Amino acid sequence: MKNTCMSCLLGLLSLGSAALLQAQTSGGTEKAIAALENQWLQAQQTNNPDLVAPLLADKFVSTGADGKVTNKVQALADAKASKFVSAENENVQVTVFGDTAIATGLWVGKGTDEKGKPLDGHYRWTDTWVKMPNGKWQCVATQSSLVKM
Repeated sequence: MKNTCMSCLLGLLSLGSAALLQAQTSGGTEKAIAALENQWLQAQQTNNPDLVAPLLADKFVSTGADGKVTNKVQALADAKASKFVSAENENVQVTVFGDTAIATGLWVGKGTDEKGKPLDGHYRWTDTWVKMPNGKWQCVATQSSLVKM
């Protein structure tokens, strides 16, 4: 009986240690993804799409607020043609699921879109990040929706 209880206790301690390690690791991952989101925002704030290019996977898919679906090349071309005078993220949250992370937030900005049309709005966004085989996190998909204020 004593050995069985000791085995149970050791098993519970082991599970607790594993859970703590996972929490510490995911906390680090959450911070890493948040930093990548900040780099993306900096690309918009400085009108420099070269900062976001390495963050996007080769098979990246973007679904815009207008419903337009674009790939990495098209998304970067649109980013190059867009000009922002202000851009901020609010309420960024990251949830980690193993080698996948979901980031959400609210983007508030002003400027002109890729067609030169004025842009002044609030957009709710969701980004899906995947840890690639080389260990680098890249965004594989993004989606945004206009928030009517």
